[in-house]
Amino acid sequence: MFDFMDDQALQHGISDPEVVHTWKSNSLPLRFWVNLIKNPNFIFDIHKSNIVDSCLSVVAQTFMDSCSTSDHRLGKDSPSSKLLYAKDIPVYKEWVERYYADIKVMPAISDQDMNAMLAEESRLHTTEFNTNCALYELYTYAGKYNEQLIVTLEEDEFSQKQRLAYKLEQVHNIMAADNP
Repeated sequence: MFDFMDDQALQHGISDPEVVHTWKSNSLPLRFWVNLIKNPNFIFDIHKSNIVDSCLSVVAQTFMDSCSTSDHRLGKDSPSSKLLYAKDIPVYKEWVERYYADIKVMPAISDQDMNAMLAEESRLHTTEFNTNCALYELYTYAGKYNEQLIVTLEEDEFSQKQRLAYKLEQVHNIMAADNP
């Protein structure tokens, strides 16, 4: 993904390294990792107390500041959450820069190698994925938004040709018959 961003910068004549750095930071660290840091309950079956939430917000803010290219001017009115790790941010920024630089010099992975690796990972984990559970979760979600889904499917030309609204109603009828 980062190689793609580097290529796009070259292709479009973007020579400012801060722009590419921002693209990279916005794509993975800030969109993915910050979300997981602030919301561990998304992946773990845990309750996040208010105190833990506050602490995780400080860690997430520190991570965001570390990925930023701008210097944050701190003063007496700055929030305490920013002041806690202020002296560490320059070191963390260097780590982020080194991370991006290290990835840039890594050899590119061919599409064939990537496909082979993904196929192998899929094969290794086939027994860990329960299709029935996943389908039931999708069904539950569809049930929650049934009216909106039916309206959308009835309005969409492709969905009309495939009779998807009717098929969704059939699924609901079958599930209702199995679970009286």
